[in-house]
Amino acid sequence: MSSPRGGEASGLLLLLAPGLFLVLWSLAFPVSKLAIAYVDPMLLLVLRYALVLAVLLPLLLFMSPAWPTTRAQWGHQAVVGVLIQTVYFGLCYTAFGLGASAGTVALVVCLQPVVVAVASPWLVGEHQGARSWCGLVLGLAGAVIVIWSKNDLSSSSLWAILCAVGALAGMSGATLYEKRFGVAQHPVVSNTIQYGVGLITALPLALAFGHLEFEANAVSLGALAYLVLGSSLVAVSLLLMMVRRGEAARVSSLFYLVPPVAALMAWWMIDEPMPSLAWVGMAVAAVGVALVRPPRRTLARRA
Repeated sequence: MSSPRGGEASGLLLLLAPGLFLVLWSLAFPVSKLAIAYVDPMLLLVLRYALVLAVLLPLLLFMSPAWPTTRAQWGHQAVVGVLIQTVYFGLCYTAFGLGASAGTVALVVCLQPVVVAVASPWLVGEHQGARSWCGLVLGLAGAVIVIWSKNDLSSSSLWAILCAVGALAGMSGATLYEKRFGVAQHPVVSNTIQYGVGLITALPLALAFGHLEFEANAVSLGALAYLVLGSSLVAVSLLLMMVRRGEAARVSSLFYLVPPVAALMAWWMIDEPMPSLAWVGMAVAAVGVALVRPPRRTLARRA
């Protein structure tokens, strides 16, 4: 039986988790943009995954959790690892390297709930109504407004935006894959496998296409430390905790708050401009994402 004090601490953590997750997840966008100024995008991935694994491996030895028992379970974890760690993060970092702003990338990739809702009827058999299509239209309209207002229409910027769209496809694909096949494992095991797959796939990409240049200074080392500890470990753990505790509604709500918070942080940290019209686009996209949030009663039944 847990002590009352332990229960109070757990309840306080759950109460603070949404706000803390929002800050940590949003902060990853400007921090990544900042890090790319000092390190090649693919090399940043390799360093991030290697350091995360260095933290996770002692936890595995201490906790001794159960590992996947079939080839299919290993394969499912590997597929999700490639989609998230290689495709999503790899293309996000590449978009930053090509000049995309933190706010624009955050807006594009946070349309993931809309893409998943629209694609679910064909890929996982979940019926969606007109709200999903309205959400898709508003989400796309908001993204176009932001891109147009920031004049991100040069050839290099278009490539950066295409990379952000590819990152969106990677995260959406991972979510749909998990919905269809169910890849639940112990969080430490899942993270270890997926970050391991990310390292295995990112390393040859870094060797083949990267510059392998790392300018070590307080900013680059601090950014890398944050991406390893604050983003990869703490933020993801908070996300999993909220989902396991039946906080899916809050999690869905948080994702349409990420782009404006990330844009504000980028403005404060790296002086990234956001025209007035871009904030209108952010609001339009947020409404689109909010439209595809499942009703609270539906979420309660699933929990």
